Amino acid sequence: MASSILFIIFVATIILHVSISYSSILVLPLTHSLSKSQFNTTPHLLKSTSTHAATRFRHRLHSQNQKQNHRLQVSLPLNPGSDYSLSFTLGSQTISLYMDTGSDIVWLPCHPFDCMLCEGKFNPSTIPYTAPLNITSATPVTCKSRACSVAHSSHPTSDLCAVARCPLEEIETADCKKFSCPPFYYAYGDGSLIAHLYSDNLSLSLSSPSLVLNDFKFGCAHSTLGEPIGVAGFGRGALSMPAQLASSSPEIGNHFSYCLVSHSFDTDRVRMPSPLILGRYNSVGESKDRRTDSPGTDPVYTPMLKNPKHPYFYCVGLEGLSVGKKKIAAPENLRRVDGRGNGGMVVDSGTTFTMLPPGLYESVVAEFDNRVGSVYKRASDVEGRTGLGPCYYIAGGDVKVSSNVVVPQLLLHFGGNSSVVMPRRNYFYEFLDGGDDGKVKRKVGCMMLMNGGDESESGGPAGLLGNYQQQGFEVVYDLEQERVGFARRKCASLWDTLNQH
Repeated sequence: MASSILFIIFVATIILHVSISYSSILVLPLTHSLSKSQFNTTPHLLKSTSTHAATRFRHRLHSQNQKQNHRLQVSLPLNPGSDYSLSFTLGSQTISLYMDTGSDIVWLPCHPFDCMLCEGKFNPSTIPYTAPLNITSATPVTCKSRACSVAHSSHPTSDLCAVARCPLEEIETADCKKFSCPPFYYAYGDGSLIAHLYSDNLSLSLSSPSLVLNDFKFGCAHSTLGEPIGVAGFGRGALSMPAQLASSSPEIGNHFSYCLVSHSFDTDRVRMPSPLILGRYNSVGESKDRRTDSPGTDPVYTPMLKNPKHPYFYCVGLEGLSVGKKKIAAPENLRRVDGRGNGGMVVDSGTTFTMLPPGLYESVVAEFDNRVGSVYKRASDVEGRTGLGPCYYIAGGDVKVSSNVVVPQLLLHFGGNSSVVMPRRNYFYEFLDGGDDGKVKRKVGCMMLMNGGDESESGGPAGLLGNYQQQGFEVVYDLEQERVGFARRKCASLWDTLNQH
């Protein structure tokens, strides 16, 4: 009874804060792109998702080692099953883009649009507004603008105006207003695009009242490779969505958060909107014990790490993990970023599963297997079909059914003495396997963390916190105080509460 009263008080407190400060926030729905119709079985879905997650992370590392131009290094193309989209109005047209904290620019497909090797890349039923835009009201960005330089990796505007064929006299004495910014090339791990830079009015709400940004800069792509859907970059670059918001509305752009509804690949739950909150909606503080356990706690914060080479990433330090009562220390390269921009853990909304350095991953698996493997049989064949592991048969066949599956608690220990307690569903996924071709149907459970690859080949980030592990948390990006926060939330209820005001 007492706990119920406390919960009611907590909800009332949230509502009170929202009613006081609602004018300084904007709440947008994030829609998950998962469509189970694209996959034959659960292992097929998991295999596709884990493969894309690993590819996104590993290509990011290799591109950072091989490319000097940071425009080639930001992220990988997002894929069905792992991504969240948001919609807004540009000029008079509505467009849906993937929301990605690992990218630092906003680009979208423009008519006429040619996308090579894009068949099966997304399901139109899960993303509402995908038609390429007709750029009628937009204005080309000039070659001498700072935005043009940023889009071209800080190349001097004089060089860009020369490429745009602005006469030398104008380059030296005028502003080359009649000469547009040259098209820029933007490459991902297995996709790429060429875009022109435009500006137009952007409306960030599909209903009234809405926030309108004048002179919003974005890339307009007529040709892409493997990229049918545009990206709303929420990274730390000057052309990202938060940076452009902050230039006109600092209270909105300098603080944003999202709360991903816990879905566990359930079709009904995955359709629920997840709130993207622009601005600070209540006077949150810090938990006294600096760890988060249950819905209703204030965020625990960990400092953002400065990255001299890749400043657009949201990097934090991971000090270690606890599997049950066993604490496993993280390697040095996961705790901090060195002077060359290598190390740290990226908090990424566009990758599904968390990636750990091989040594740390193997230590976690060994401890996990020591506790779970002593009770349940290892499902090695399922590991091969899902790309995940360790997996175990936990019911069905010759396994005795138990209502209480033995799974140790998992904690992430971040820098700043902040610990995050993972809900079990965020790191141990249970599903039915078999039942076809006369096979016995059995319940399987798999650990949802992944091996980040060969450390000897890696540069750039040492690890990555994926969006599957972020489910059921409000993840807070406080750009003014340069910190990332985590707070347990019932995200579906938070969406309902915020939209009542």
